[in-house]
Amino acid sequence: MKISELQVKDVIAMETGERLGYITDLDIDSQRGQLKGLVLTLKGKAMGLFGKDEEMVIPWNQIVNIGADVILVKKTGYSSRMKDQKFESQDYDRKKSE
Repeated sequence: MKISELQVKDVIAMETGERLGYITDLDIDSQRGQLKGLVLTLKGKAMGLFGKDEEMVIPWNQIVNIGADVILVKKTGYSSRMKDQKFESQDYDRKKSE
């Protein structure tokens, strides 16, 4: 599957049915060549001060299903960061130590 095919799918929280947005990037572990998560960009003043872009990172283990039109995710385990800020998830660090 190509990233362009993922980018047109709505990302939906499974528990609430809330539309979280669209995928704008992938979080990839370049050393292992593994997909770590999906990155959604949240825009607008409601998501941050002065309309700064903020990103939501959904870890791969929180993805329930990738369907024809939507991607269902669990509504726990999300992390956010300001756009262009480096991100390290505690979930990923924990898995490395297991």
